[in-house]
Amino acid sequence: MTVAQMEKWRTVQNIRPGHEWEKFEGLSQEPSALAGFLADAPFNRDGNRRLNAPVISVPERLSFKLSPQMSTQQGFGLVLNEIARDDSELASRIVTASPDVTVSTNLGAWVNRRGLFARAEKADLFRSEKIPSTFNWEFSPKGQHIELGIAEMNLFILMSALGLSHQINGQRLLPIGTLYDPFIERGLDALNYACYQDARFMVVATPSGITLAPEGGAHQSIATPLIGMAQDGLASFEPAFVDEVAVIMRWGFRHMQGEAGEGGSVYLRLSTRTIEQPTRIMTPDMQTAITEGAYWLRKPGPNCDLVIAYAGAVAPEAIEAVGLIGESRRDLGLLAITSADRLHAGWTEARQSRRDRRGLQHLSHIERLLTPLPRDCGIVTVIDGHPATLGWLGSVGGHRLEALGVERFGQTGTIDELYRHHGIDANAIIDAAESLTAGAPVRHRKMAV
Repeated sequence: MTVAQMEKWRTVQNIRPGHEWEKFEGLSQEPSALAGFLADAPFNRDGNRRLNAPVISVPERLSFKLSPQMSTQQGFGLVLNEIARDDSELASRIVTASPDVTVSTNLGAWVNRRGLFARAEKADLFRSEKIPSTFNWEFSPKGQHIELGIAEMNLFILMSALGLSHQINGQRLLPIGTLYDPFIERGLDALNYACYQDARFMVVATPSGITLAPEGGAHQSIATPLIGMAQDGLASFEPAFVDEVAVIMRWGFRHMQGEAGEGGSVYLRLSTRTIEQPTRIMTPDMQTAITEGAYWLRKPGPNCDLVIAYAGAVAPEAIEAVGLIGESRRDLGLLAITSADRLHAGWTEARQSRRDRRGLQHLSHIERLLTPLPRDCGIVTVIDGHPATLGWLGSVGGHRLEALGVERFGQTGTIDELYRHHGIDANAIIDAAESLTAGAPVRHRKMAV
């Protein structure tokens, strides 16, 4: 409407200029009578309709059974299984849901222990028909898993409703939704509005990237790390190791219960790739670094001229490349990035704080990690996702950077074949390092098969 049209409409509605936002402006009834009528309506009679619920206690550590070779998706299932063993309040308040991929996202053990939800009890069809199955598919009102069928939009609508239960019903739930990572885009509108409403839930998206190689292009995800970074109200993570998954899940359960502005929802981008797991003591400092977004897997020396930074399932390639390059360069660093989202958000906030000159002038977590590096140090980033996810790291300290990642989908093959095709294998990392350190060639190189 034009300004003239708005003025005409305002006059017809008896709205005085400057009084547009008064509750009863333009109505003929007495304001006091209208206020009394609304206050006595059943909808408002009980006072504030926005409720709250106590915070659910989360253990200092979430346990799991570590094996030498594991995937992050497997680790997620093991952590949930250990929680399901206890009759803790945490276990009783978790509600899981999945669009058709319950078992293939490693929720099977949780469902066996906690059951499937239905308003009325339903017998296990597999058992009644004498069909062998390792899973228990009995439904009841006590069940804590909701099976949706193939409906990602419904999943995020459900996550939104369950994730607001503390405000709507006065009972806190900790919803966890699992789905294949590429299919986040099917329910993106509902996910966005769930975050907009400040609903609290955990999205576990797995498998992801081209690492699920044999399944072909339809299941490959490229842009989802960027979605995780860009979506407000959603803290996204991409861990490589299972102990990182346990730390992030513990942090996530607490983050989901934070006050408005201090908490939010959580997104874990996981993988089915089985990789060698480190045996290490998870110190408080390392836990903090993991949830802040990054830590040194190999701390750089004083004369460092190269850092390799990786996220997620490509950890073995980054470690291999560092091992080969390290034979001729002793001071290089290996940066494990668990959350590009948290790193970037912290960096942005710190820069804004310094621009506004308010309060304590502090460095962000990524600035503290990269500031000690010499200015002529090069950085190679690698991720099974869009390279822009980590490409901004060079701007933190003004370092030269080569960003490796995936920008096309559709190929199928083994993981090694696809990593080589898309340029995120150990050889590609070494090639990128050579381009950054021209004049100081890397002598040790993995032979191509």
